[in-house]
Amino acid sequence: MTERKPPGLPFETWADRQIREAEARGDFAGLPGAGKPLPSLDAPYDEMWWVKDKMRREGLSFLPPSLVLRKEAEDALAEAASAGSEEEVRRIVTAVNEKIAAAVRRPPEGPPLNLVPFDVERAVADWRSRRGERPTGEGDRTPDEGRPGGGGGRRAV
Repeated sequence: MTERKPPGLPFETWADRQIREAEARGDFAGLPGAGKPLPSLDAPYDEMWWVKDKMRREGLSFLPPSLVLRKEAEDALAEAASAGSEEEVRRIVTAVNEKIAAAVRRPPEGPPLNLVPFDVERAVADWRSRRGERPTGEGDRTPDEGRPGGGGGRRAV
């Protein structure tokens, strides 16, 4: 519908013609959601509904970047705890550590970050202990050092 409305033609007539021609070409056939009720039909009215819907579709957040990173770090630890291999634990923790280190160098907007990079070896030891494996050199650790956050891997948020 990039064509301009011809002068002297009422807008309603021009719009109706554009819609009729698009239907004839099949431009409206097979659209997603065709024949289905609107998902938010029963939801209370919200002036910002389209902004919230766009943010949800685009995977954006209402949270400040520092809180998003805290949540991401928490999710990464949970993902590392359920990882299938030691290499996967190392990859997950290393990836989140890179983001944390970048945020420490240049603090993001929002509340203080209160995160330091996680100790990869402690995360691996914690992963092993959950699986019932004995880490190598276990006798050299204090009880808190086997957990991410214990023994200095992460400050309290």
